[in-house]
Amino acid sequence: MTRWQRERSNAAVTLALSLCLVAGAHGQTVPDGDAGRLLVSAGVAGSGIYLQYGVRTMGGVTGFVDLDAQSPLGVELEGRWVELNQRANVHTETYSVGPRYHHSFGNLQAYGKGMVGFGDFNFPYDLARGRFLVVTVGGGVDLKVRRRLYVRAADVEYQCWPQFTYGAMSSFVVSAGLRVRVF
Repeated sequence: MTRWQRERSNAAVTLALSLCLVAGAHGQTVPDGDAGRLLVSAGVAGSGIYLQYGVRTMGGVTGFVDLDAQSPLGVELEGRWVELNQRANVHTETYSVGPRYHHSFGNLQAYGKGMVGFGDFNFPYDLARGRFLVVTVGGGVDLKVRRRLYVRAADVEYQCWPQFTYGAMSSFVVSAGLRVRVF
């Protein structure tokens, strides 16, 4: 194959790929009134957590912020403070951020999320404290009660602490609370 034939072949492939991408682009336009609109929600929830370290069941408080564009994709930021039902002063705090996909079915909004962040772990009797990587996957359901008020009926998460001191540790979290759309 000559150089001219290779260039012509590459140009044809590039043109075909470009046409495929342009054909699907017409559905990505946003009406001017909605262009750039960002929906911000904030909430608080009570959490129950199963912590693998010493097989502990604890409770805590979760605060979160959801940033959603005019699409099903968004971002969730989350902080969780697990302080209730401590034994030997073992407690954790986690701070995570990641993508969130949501879809509405009438007044119900189902979502899935994947987050990464860090967790602070207080070892028994305050002998040590460590900061570790935390990877989280989860999802849940929000119920719209009013125009800006949602009940977070269920939020379920699996957390993996892959670099924990004594080998990978996991935890399972169930939360429920309220979410308010700020703007």
